[in-house]
Amino acid sequence: MGTEATATRGDISEETSVLHYEIVTPHSRVGAGECEMLVAPAATGEVGILPRHAPYLSALGIGVLRIRKTDREEKVFVAGGFLEVLENKIVVLAEQAERPEQIDVARAEAALERARRRLETFTGLGKEGEGIDRVRARRAFQRAVARLKTAGRRD
Repeated sequence: MGTEATATRGDISEETSVLHYEIVTPHSRVGAGECEMLVAPAATGEVGILPRHAPYLSALGIGVLRIRKTDREEKVFVAGGFLEVLENKIVVLAEQAERPEQIDVARAEAALERARRRLETFTGLGKEGEGIDRVRARRAFQRAVARLKTAGRRD
């Protein structure tokens, strides 16, 4: 039985100073690798994950997943699904996930404009079905904005 050597800095091993992540959808594996930090749009707000994070499970909201590496930050659009953290491994099981180069910016801008128009039509009088339509329009708006942010077209 062999032993593995691990470089250490004080009491922190190199092995525990990075996170391993994987991003998957029902249709594909969107990404995987190592990072120093991952910031995700959880259903209750943004959550930042650092090495040695406590076990964690959360529903994902709609937004930009930010993956911080030593020399750069990568972005991935995500909408719905779950995020699990266990022993320095992050698994993102997303209903939708797209890298910036996969995003059709013109389509996202058109979706944003459609959602804006729909949101402007609601009177607040509470007509039957209006609540569901308002929620759908708000989610479409959030998805379009998040896609555009991921693609670098919005702040």
